[in-house]
Amino acid sequence: MADPSSYRPRPGEIPDSPGVYRFRDEHRRVIYVGKAKSLRQRLANYFQDLANLHPRTRTMVTTAASVEWTVVSTEVEALQLEYSWIKEYDPRFNVKYRDDKSYPYLAVTMNEEFPRVQVMRGHKKKGVRYFGPYGHAWAIRDTVDLLLRVFPVRTCSAGVFKNAARTGRPCLLGYIGKCSAPCVGRITPDDHWDLADEFCDFMAGRTGTYLRRLERQMADAAEEMEYERAARLRDDIGALRKAMEKSAVVLADATDADLIAVAEDELEAAVQIFHVRGGRVRGQRGWVTDKVEEITTGALVEHALQQLYGEESGDAVPKEVLVPALPDPVEPVQQWLTERRGSGVSLRIPQRGDKKALMETVQRNAQQALVLHKTKRASDLTTRSRALEEIAEALDLDSAPLRVECYDISHLQGDDVVASMVVFEDGLARKSEYRRFQIKGFEGQDDVRSMHEVITRRFRRYLAEKEKTGEWADGEGLTDGEQRTEDEQRTDGGAGTDGGAGAAGPDDGEALTHGPALKDEDGRPKRFAYPPQLVVVDGGQPQVAAAQRALDELGIDDVAVCGLAKRLEEVWLPREDDPVVLPRTSEGLYLLQRVRDEAHRFAITYQRAKRAKRFRAGPLDEVPGLGETRKQALIKHFGSVKRLRSATIDQICEVPGIGRKTAETVAAALAGATPAGPAVNTATGEIMEDEDGAPETTADAPGEPVSAGTPDERRGQER
Repeated sequence: MADPSSYRPRPGEIPDSPGVYRFRDEHRRVIYVGKAKSLRQRLANYFQDLANLHPRTRTMVTTAASVEWTVVSTEVEALQLEYSWIKEYDPRFNVKYRDDKSYPYLAVTMNEEFPRVQVMRGHKKKGVRYFGPYGHAWAIRDTVDLLLRVFPVRTCSAGVFKNAARTGRPCLLGYIGKCSAPCVGRITPDDHWDLADEFCDFMAGRTGTYLRRLERQMADAAEEMEYERAARLRDDIGALRKAMEKSAVVLADATDADLIAVAEDELEAAVQIFHVRGGRVRGQRGWVTDKVEEITTGALVEHALQQLYGEESGDAVPKEVLVPALPDPVEPVQQWLTERRGSGVSLRIPQRGDKKALMETVQRNAQQALVLHKTKRASDLTTRSRALEEIAEALDLDSAPLRVECYDISHLQGDDVVASMVVFEDGLARKSEYRRFQIKGFEGQDDVRSMHEVITRRFRRYLAEKEKTGEWADGEGLTDGEQRTEDEQRTDGGAGTDGGAGAAGPDDGEALTHGPALKDEDGRPKRFAYPPQLVVVDGGQPQVAAAQRALDELGIDDVAVCGLAKRLEEVWLPREDDPVVLPRTSEGLYLLQRVRDEAHRFAITYQRAKRAKRFRAGPLDEVPGLGETRKQALIKHFGSVKRLRSATIDQICEVPGIGRKTAETVAAALAGATPAGPAVNTATGEIMEDEDGAPETTADAPGEPVSAGTPDERRGQER
């Protein structure tokens, strides 16, 4: 626990101007971001008597080890910079709204030649128009089914669309009149785009004009005695009215507004948002957050506005935003919203009439959401706290282990030996911190030696990152025997395998984080810069001893180690002859089991993926600089690796995308490769032959070879 006075800036050092400040912990990780109209006055509030601070603010300032600030010109700039930094650093003490679901939207892909109507979740894409969010995907499909009668816009996937265009036959919706069938040319691209635009106008609330136009067309058709056309228009009007009835009118003046309500107690707050377009409720969603500092309702509203509109622009920001309390000051927030929309935005508290009544409804929804969240969450919070306390007591730790790392080794009879590292913080899995390792220090099966190698590599990287950030005391540093290898000094970046990103050198763990390499000077430590309080290994006494020996060799004495043996679920400690036996009903044992099982799942998933990749590997995989697209082009052109091997360099150059230098590399690699044995049909024992009558090699045969034994036997051989 740090003393705030140890890093308190000197008097007069903090400027009396608008700006954004960051608190960092001892590992240089940003733990809190805030903005202020006057940095001097705001930061002075943190460096007062600890007894006067809110308990969570007190925890934040005692966790922090330094504070820094950036001066800006206006409060609007401070608001924008605060939002950017919170999104970039994800500080643990900032208000973060937790949403327990990904809300579905009705999306129209106006960026395509033939726009498509579909259900979308997740991040919004450029060029796509969104309506919602909706509580359930089926509500979107019901609405779309009614509207397709009037607006027969394409709803099929790209694969179905291409197949219909190839065969010249539309799908079922094209035959029953619920799709204009652009795939077979029944409608031009421009006309279809106009149809999708009309669909969007109707969904945006501009319904009255379109309905009146249809009613005039129906009357004209009846007057001209085109009764069948008039009947179709009558049915279209009925379908549109039925679709409109699904969202009740709540504001008679066809208002476009978002209503935000907050329900809170001392520890948590729930936010509910109603999206009203054209006077009708078009969407609803909500979030829950921990109140990590003493914060007003107006400040919670400000954070909610950042969350809602930080990535939005144009019509996605409504003309009117109704809130239960205004941020202080309100002018910068209102100006920021106006800039996001491109025109004036009214941010106010409803005082009377329909809008106040609707706000009361939104408030009731927020209150119910908070009650429901606490009902589901209370036992979970209590259980996790009790589990961490039980672990600390059983292992004789000074404090509860807020960060736990668990390691497991996986292989199949000594092949494809890999290791996993999973991380639990505050008793919850933190999957962005998971890592994967390939065991490369030796060949064969040796779990104890593998565990020693993995722990050594992980904490050697920790020491190296600590040295780079300047956290060493005078005279400290890595000894000659602990210096990183050339491979370990390779920078992070690039895409990893198996869906991971951030692949590194052979002696690094592969990360499952996304985005650019993390830089500690930006406050986001690289892979291994943040140490755990407890290391758990999957295994008994030998594995625990190997992990402790690795830490001792690196001079690390502030990280506890234990192991969880599978057979009797015993907890082993270093240099102890007898295990610690936790009661079967212990929450601490249950948490250790979850951590161990997650490490095993992660390790065996990686090991199976590596084995499958090795089985699929062929001679072309060894050609440097040859990607998957050009490999497929070569196989498609020649038909098999056998024919490619016998081709000349000039013939290889005929393949699109293959230059002479690449062709020479391919020919040299295949000439040096040993041809594989003949492919065998495992069902009949017959040797497969190619079109020339020669036996095919297994490298040419598609699919994976069949491993010996039954599936159950193979699973039993995996560790």
